[in-house]
Formats: sequence, structure tokens, C-alpha cells
Amino acid sequence: MDNLRYIRETMERASAFTGVSGWGQVAIGFTALAAALLAAQQPTVKSWLTVWIAEALFALLIAGWSMDRKARAARLPLFSGPGRKVAFSLSPPLLAGALLTAVLYRARLTNAIPGVWLLLYGTGVVTGGMFSVSIVPVMGLCFMALGAVALFAPAFMTDWLMALGFGVLHITFGVVIARRYGG
Repeated sequence: MDNLRYIRETMERASAFTGVSGWGQVAIGFTALAAALLAAQQPTVKSWLTVWIAEALFALLIAGWSMDRKARAARLPLFSGPGRKVAFSLSPPLLAGALLTAVLYRARLTNAIPGVWLLLYGTGVVTGGMFSVSIVPVMGLCFMALGAVALFAPAFMTDWLMALGFGVLHITFGVVIARRYGG
């Protein structure tokens, strides 16, 4: 039994995390498009930020639920070796983004927030995606490129860039993931 446990654990550590739900990414993309429309109508930066923070929390719930559902359907543990690596690789950039959001908001440098979010989210997806299917790091690189553009773009493009990143990129890559990697 010890040998079998060792073999199973070794295979888990060597395998890719396939729990990323393509349809979950699509759902996140559509909620992000709705958030972009709603955020664009906000009269203050604070209310704009509130819309996007609510969207981020909702997206985390969708991602968690959809990954759990995909893992259960495949009868695989969600937090296997590769699953843990993905979670621990994605978390630091997201935490850094949250902390920088507070700093940028207090310093009234809110035009930089979308670029920082896209760039750091992309960084987390690239690093976490190294333990996932090959398309995931490509998605992260696309977010990073869009984040770099957003850092230097005029303020009127903010909602368009957020919609393009968190909306269109999630939908596009979500469909690819769903079709190529099952759900």
C-alpha cells in the first residue's frame, strides 16, 4: 500500500492541473463585460472601484465553483499536487494587486489600477498556468500585454481595456479550454 500511495502521489505531482473550467472562464468573461458596462456609468472613482471589486469577488466564486464541479465530475481532487501549485502560484500576484489597489487609491493614482490589475492577474495566470494545460500561460501573457498597454493608455480607455481583458480574453480562452480540455 505504501508503494501504491507513493506512485499515486508522484504521478499527481508530475501531472498538469486540468481543473480549470473553460465554461467557468466564459461565465467570468460575461460577468466582467457586465461589470465594465456598469462601471463605465459610475459617477465617482470610488463607485467604479466598488463595481470592479464586487466583480472580482464574484469571479473568484465562479472560478472556485466551476473548478470544483469539473474536478468532481472527473473524480479528481481539486487540491492535488498540481492544484495546490496553481493556487499558490496565482495567489501572491492577486494579493499584491489588492494591496497596490489600496495604495494607488489613497495616492489618487487610480488611472494606474486597471493596468496593475491586468498585469498582475496575467502574471498569476502565467505562473499558475505552468502547472496547468499549455493554453493557460498563453492567456496570462495576453493579460500581461494588455496590462502593459493599460498602464500607458489614456483614462477614457479604462473600461474598454478592462472589458477586453477580463471579459473578452476570458471568453475566448474559456471556449478554447472547454473544447480542447473538456469543460
